[in-house]
Amino acid sequence: MTSQACPSCGRAQTQRSLCHDCQRWPQQAFYNQALFTYNEAMQAYFEQYKFKGDYRLRAVFRAVLMARLASLQPAIVVPIPVTANTMVTRGFNQVTGWLSDGENSGWLKTKHQTKAVPQSQKKRQARLLTPQPFELTGAGPDLTAKTVVLVDDVYTTGRTIRHAADLILENGAKSVIGLTLAR
Repeated sequence: MTSQACPSCGRAQTQRSLCHDCQRWPQQAFYNQALFTYNEAMQAYFEQYKFKGDYRLRAVFRAVLMARLASLQPAIVVPIPVTANTMVTRGFNQVTGWLSDGENSGWLKTKHQTKAVPQSQKKRQARLLTPQPFELTGAGPDLTAKTVVLVDDVYTTGRTIRHAADLILENGAKSVIGLTLAR
């Protein structure tokens, strides 16, 4: 993330101020940090790791991601879940692949087993209109007054991570920090 990034989503820009996208989101106790800019090299990485299933590539960014997590000192780390169908098809959640212990990966779940159209194939407006895809199971940690870090792969429109943040904030968290590999 550059020092000139949007303080709310991590988008690289020429000045440190809310980007046009973030000015349209309701203000809440959430912000995102993106470690890298989504560019051709990052696109090639995700194509090989996430879409072609090369699980060995999880190690490429693990150290930098874990170092940033350590610097944030969260009470709870939560990976964004994938649908059960994605787990069967791909065989892994690309986000939990980066995390050393699969932190808290069981209680934030997707409501549906499959998606009619994957997020990666949707245009911006369709992404923004996506209804809340997540739910909490009863087996989760106490969120009351805690800082939670949500880890995801790419912040595109912010809809997915903000849905998860909304749910976590509604259930008592003090604040939610998004940590994405790319923006």
